[in-house]
Amino acid sequence: MMRALVIAAVIALACRLLLGKYPWQYLRTRSAGGRQLAQARRLLGVSPQASRSEIREAHRRMAAILHPDRGGSTAKLAEVNAARDLLLARLPTDSID
Repeated sequence: MMRALVIAAVIALACRLLLGKYPWQYLRTRSAGGRQLAQARRLLGVSPQASRSEIREAHRRMAAILHPDRGGSTAKLAEVNAARDLLLARLPTDSID
């Protein structure tokens, strides 16, 4: 019994070191809104604590890269615009920069 617990602990630590999460963290599911916010933040490259000005600056940077006039696609630019709109809509109204 003790051997099984030690093996489970070693596997959990190895999973944490190699994959960045403990095995039981993969069992938790996020809400659809939480997944959308996380994806929008990843797309723009901003932190969860990003301010309105940081989100706008990240959007400008990505839009300059992905704009159709510069070789990007309209679909990718639409994704970046939607990510900006989602993040700005979820900010508290009192955080005006």
